[in-house]
Parts: sequence; C-alpha cells; structure tokens
Amino acid sequence: MRAIRPIPAPRRGRNSRRRTSVTGAIALGAVLALTATACQGSADDNAGGEPSASPSQADDGTFEIPQDIQDRLKEHGIDLDKWRNGAWKNWDKDDWLREAKDFVNPIIEDLWDPDRMRDAEEPDTGVDDDLAGGQGVTDPTPDPVKAQTVKTPYHDNAAEAGKVFFDGPEGSMVCSATVVEDPAHPGKSNLVWTAGHCVHAGKDGGWYRNIAFVPSYNNDGKSEEELQNATKEEVAPYGVWWGDWAGTSDEWIEQGGPTGGQGAPYDFAVIHVTPEKGSGGKSLEETVGSALPVDFDAPAANELQSLSAIGYPAAPPYGGQRLYQCTDKPGRLSLSGSTPTMYRIGCTMTGGSSGGGWIAQGPDGRPALVSNTSIGPVTAGWLAGPRLGKEAKGIYDAVSEKFAGQ
Repeated sequence: MRAIRPIPAPRRGRNSRRRTSVTGAIALGAVLALTATACQGSADDNAGGEPSASPSQADDGTFEIPQDIQDRLKEHGIDLDKWRNGAWKNWDKDDWLREAKDFVNPIIEDLWDPDRMRDAEEPDTGVDDDLAGGQGVTDPTPDPVKAQTVKTPYHDNAAEAGKVFFDGPEGSMVCSATVVEDPAHPGKSNLVWTAGHCVHAGKDGGWYRNIAFVPSYNNDGKSEEELQNATKEEVAPYGVWWGDWAGTSDEWIEQGGPTGGQGAPYDFAVIHVTPEKGSGGKSLEETVGSALPVDFDAPAANELQSLSAIGYPAAPPYGGQRLYQCTDKPGRLSLSGSTPTMYRIGCTMTGGSSGGGWIAQGPDGRPALVSNTSIGPVTAGWLAGPRLGKEAKGIYDAVSEKFAGQ
C-alpha cells in the first residue's frame, strides 16, 4: 500500500479544524474560483470589496457578471451583494455550486493580503491507495530527485511561474500555476494553467471560491521571518489576478477525489484572469513579460529525455514561500487500465507544488508546458502529472475562444 495525494496543496488556515481535504476539478466554461482546505472565518477574511469579475468586459476594462448568471445564483440562494460582505464563507453542501454554468468568482478587493497569502498552510494527510498490479503500463518507482531552489529574482529565471490562492470549506489553500500563451491573443495572454483540483473539488464537491493568481510570488525569495513584515508589493510585485472564467475536464469533475482517483489523468485546468486593481491596460503576459506555449502532442514518457517540474512546495520540510524545481527523465504511471498513462518523475516537492508546470523542449526547440503536477506520495519522492491531449486542448481552446472578441 502506498499513500498518495493530489499534490496540489490545499492548506489549512492556522485557526481551522483539521478535516479530510477534498480536491477537485473544474467544469468547462465555468467562471473560476479556487479554494483550499482551511481556516473558516479567520480574522483576516476581508470581504469588503465590490465584486467586479465576470465573463463580459465593460468599457472601463472591468468585468461584469451577466444578469442571467446573477439570477441563477439567486436560485441557489446566493445574493452577490451579500457575497462580498462574507456570504461566500457559507459552505452548505446544498448551496455549493458545482455546475459550470452556475459558477462565478467576483473580485473581493484586498482579500488576498500578504498575511492571508502567507498563512495558507500545508495540505492534509492523504489516504492509503494501492498502486500495485493490474493498472496498465507502470515503470519502476523513480529514485527521489532533490528539489532545487530557483535563483532569485524568480521573474528573471521563471517569469511564467506563480501561486494560485483559493478558499474552500475548510479554509484557505494554495497551488502553483503557469502563465501560458493564448491563441486568441498572441503576446497578450491572460491564461493560467494549473491542476483541476486547484479550482474544483471533484465528484464530492463543487467550485472553490476567491481564486486568484500571483505571478512571481515572493520574487526575491525572502524567508518566512522576513515575510512577516513584507508589503503586498514585495509579495505580489506583478499584482493579484482574479480568475473570471475557468475550465477543467468532465472526467475530473465526475471522478476526481482527494487522492486523484480515476480523475487524476485528467487533472488539469485553464483559468482566464483579470487584474484586481487594473494593470494599465496590459495583459498578464505583457505584465510579466512571458508566457509558455502548451504542447498537446508531446512525446510519451519513454521518448522524453528530460522534464522539469516547478512549483511552491508548502508541506514540510518546505514552507510554501519559495520556488523550487526538479529535473528528471520521466517514466510512466498507470492508475487504471482504462485511463491514460501519466508522466512520473523523481522529485521531493510536496503539497503546494500541485498545478505547477512541467516543462520540456517543444517541437520548435523552445520550452513548452507539457503537463502539471497532480499527485504524489505522502512521503514525497516522486510526482505524477497528466499527459495533455485532446481533452486538455478542448478546454484550453474553449477558454481562449470565450474571450476571443475582447
């Protein structure tokens, strides 16, 4: 028996009760909102801003939630005026929105302040899962590869990397993510790639809330002690970007679970983001200066010589504040004979690195995103990520096309 868990990093707030973490995936075409296993009603849960995110863009560059979506939310007992004043903390399962058409992620200005970002904590313990026999093609377990710190400033060495923050029934959580190119807006992408379980709780839950992306989080690699007094500009030098739309696989929504389950090979998501306080008209890609292409036809694991995974591991012995990476020759991992084979590499990164990009040389010789961190053993040592194919490309194209005319 081997304990495995989605390596995303739902993290508990320090005042929360400990419960089994629910991980999940998001539905295609849904407005996104991330969450984590966490602190309920902590003092730093500032819900005082005006909601402004939505799928339709106004003349002033902000996003407005269409009236039909507001009406559907009200059918579920959700009033947006109350939402911004703290109603989002109500996680009654009957009211937890699950369907893509029902989800919305209004901006709550300054909710993600430096303290709240820093205090998103390590994921809960995973559950035992047997990986032995009868699961298709699986290569021997790789030797652990010790994660190496990325040189600072992170923006100079991994400009596309960042952290995704979100709220769930048990508090604030955190994942890793990557800025990727948008075919509808060359050079001006607002797309972020992460894991499905970083935005939706899968078969036993719904959409997470208050999903936001922070590129080059803690850009100078400050220690946890130094971050105690850090300003928002130091922690988030390129701003906080809220998800206003997202997509994930139907397989993740229907089959994803706390240890990945049958949904793990489809554990990927695309988020469209908008700046919390404006960006001078610049897109996310223009703001950070880079975006990675996505390769949906990357070679099989046994044909690749090298893959690099990058992320912000948060579970011990890591603190979640610094960016790390692992490079290894990938092997194959099959959780089931009926699901696609995943990539697997040796790596000591832990929860919090979930959703972080896996990068290989693309067909044109440039670095390209070919996967994202999905699951890993509780004891660390290796990571596994989905091989991106037609399902992933369908989600990517749909989110891109949603904003193609804007």
